[in-house]
Amino acid sequence: MDSIIQALGILVTFENLGLLAIGTAVGIFVGAMPGLSVNMGLALLFPITFSVGGWHGIIMLLGIYCGAIYGGSITAILLKTPGTPASAATTLDGYPMARGGQPGRALAISTTASTFGGIFSTVCLVLFAPMLAKIALQFSKPEYFALAIFGISMITSVAPGSILKGIIGCLVGLWIATIGLDPMSGMERFTFGTLYLSGGISFMPILIGLFALTQVFINAEEMYHRSTSTQRITIDSVYPKCDDMKLISPTLVRSSAIGTFIGCVPGTGGDISSWICYNQAKTWAKDKSKFGKGDPRGIAASESGNNSIVGGAFIPVLTLGIPGDGATAIILGALMVHGIQPGPLLFMNHAVDVYTVFLGLMIANFVMGFFGFSLIRLFSKVTMIPMVLLLPIISVMAVIGTYSYANSMQDVYIMFAAGVIGYFMYKFDMGVPGVIIGIILGKLAEQNFTGSLMMSDGSLSIFVTSPICCIFLILALVGLLSPLYKDSVRRIFAK
Repeated sequence: MDSIIQALGILVTFENLGLLAIGTAVGIFVGAMPGLSVNMGLALLFPITFSVGGWHGIIMLLGIYCGAIYGGSITAILLKTPGTPASAATTLDGYPMARGGQPGRALAISTTASTFGGIFSTVCLVLFAPMLAKIALQFSKPEYFALAIFGISMITSVAPGSILKGIIGCLVGLWIATIGLDPMSGMERFTFGTLYLSGGISFMPILIGLFALTQVFINAEEMYHRSTSTQRITIDSVYPKCDDMKLISPTLVRSSAIGTFIGCVPGTGGDISSWICYNQAKTWAKDKSKFGKGDPRGIAASESGNNSIVGGAFIPVLTLGIPGDGATAIILGALMVHGIQPGPLLFMNHAVDVYTVFLGLMIANFVMGFFGFSLIRLFSKVTMIPMVLLLPIISVMAVIGTYSYANSMQDVYIMFAAGVIGYFMYKFDMGVPGVIIGIILGKLAEQNFTGSLMMSDGSLSIFVTSPICCIFLILALVGLLSPLYKDSVRRIFAK
């Protein structure tokens, strides 16, 4: 109790609360800007921790971390342009709801889910950190491969149209993930002799192209064929309705628990968590036909899933000194710079420091929720901007965000190519989510599959000797076959 009181004494000062609020606001802005990822925002503002010194800088980084993951949902919902990869799944139901005249409702559900997921994972961090860290330690290359296969298997659930077309899109994504140097042998694959492709294709340009630029092309075509008028939106309330809360409550708890567990596994992140949680929400739903058309459960699953990795990712950081993702690696560096050495002895020798991080994350999530609910009316005004003005703005943001990601014009060309391909995929009703899932999980699956074979001298038995590995592979097989089984049964009864 004394440690908690001392930690509160560190946090609850005008200066620290102000820096936490500033960091959260900056994080929301960074997350909402396409191309400015969570890691980029933390890296750019990391030097500030040296100037402000002590806990001030670390508290600011905690605010940026929480705010940036939430911020990505704002443009994902309003413009179908995910600010961060972790919000890509939010576009599937968030954008249809916003375009259907309910942007305030979509943002309210997103803010509620993000805040709930962040607080849930922080509570789990406080209660179960040592235990979850021990489970995470059981993950080696075979378990990571099985986790990636389980994630890929969800394409049968998130594919908006034909399952076959969704699988084809996923195979395209897997192929894109293989472009570049082989991680084990160093051989070039599909590089066509270019230096740029030898490093692989960056994920961010493809993400911006497939979502932002494709939507620009689609809206421009609609404007050409028929005149579009701006719809004046009236927002009755900035908070979710009771019916929505009743509908999404089971999804919030389930997705937050999944996201917390995925977050505590080093090497994963919010982009993987959001897709898995979205898939699980659709799997558990009795009426799956509403998903992809503005279902509140789709928004809640994605946003609670990606925000709940925040607390989970700190579990291996504080207990083992192992960063769960790139963002926590930066924060780990900040802790070590300021003389805080994470590890098993941290909880015994520096309990005040541990509780300061715990409470800092908790307060940051509350501040994030406060900003989110307070600014929903302002965010929603984006939908009132005429398309003739909005489309050029989105295009410029896409170009600037893509170029700033790696200061490369080649990335801009890739973004334009992805936008054109995404437009034709939309025309042929081929699911873009499949491509994104393939790219995200392709490298993870390949690297760990090759590494597993090296560990076992080429024997595939390594994938069935681990209980965790077997569970994920069985779940993947069930996930792949169940939609095909249901489809065949439906056809039999239809005849």
